[in-house]
Amino acid sequence: MKEVQDHFFKLAKEEGYRARSAYKLTELDDRFKLMRVGSRVLDLGACPGSWIQVAAERVGDRGVVVAIDLKAIDKRGFGPNVHLIEGDINELTREHLPYAMEGKLFDTVISDMGPDTSGVPMADSARSVQLCHAMLDRLPFLLRTGGHATMKVYEGADYPALVRRAQMVFTEAKGYKPSASRAESVEMFIVCRGYRGPKDTGPGPRDPSLPQRAPSKGWNS
Repeated sequence: MKEVQDHFFKLAKEEGYRARSAYKLTELDDRFKLMRVGSRVLDLGACPGSWIQVAAERVGDRGVVVAIDLKAIDKRGFGPNVHLIEGDINELTREHLPYAMEGKLFDTVISDMGPDTSGVPMADSARSVQLCHAMLDRLPFLLRTGGHATMKVYEGADYPALVRRAQMVFTEAKGYKPSASRAESVEMFIVCRGYRGPKDTGPGPRDPSLPQRAPSKGWNS
C-alpha cells in the first residue's frame, strides 16, 4: 500500500497540487458529480489548498470558491474567483461570507476538516463527528436547496448517527472511501446530494465532555 501512497504523493508533485488529498476530491467529484462549471463552492478546512485547486478547476472562471481554515492559506496561484478566509467553522455566520457571493447560497459545500489528533481513536472520532455536525448545523444559511456536500469524518461509535442525520438533511447520503485514502486510515467521506432545505431536522448531539476549541483570533479575508 505504501507504493500506492507514494504514487499519489509523486503525482501531486508532478501535476502541481499542494497535497495528495487533491485526488480524494477529484475521485469524489468524478463519481458523484458534486460540482460543475459555474458552481459556487465553499471549502471548509481548506489548508494547504489542494481542494481549492481542484474546486477552482471544476467550476472555472464563471464559478466561485470560498475557502475557510483556522490557518492562513497561501494565496499564490489562485485566480480572482477564489476567496480565502481565516476563521473557525464553530463561529461561522452569514456575515463572514465575502461580498463576492452577493447574498447567494452555495451550490456545494466540501469539507476536509479534521481535529488535531490525540492518538486516542475514540476521542479523535468524536471530535471529527462534532465538526461534521457543526457544518450540518450551518447549512441553512450556506447551501441552496438541491445542493450537494461532502465531509470527511473519522469512523467510530458516533459515525452511524451522523450518517442518519445526513440522510435526513439530504435526499441521498452515504459513506465512501476514495482510493487515495490510506487503507489503514479510519477516514471516510460522507457524500450528500440533494439538500432538502432549511427544515428542522434537529441539531447534532453535543457532548460537554469533549474539549472545546479555543476562540479564534478573529476572521481575516
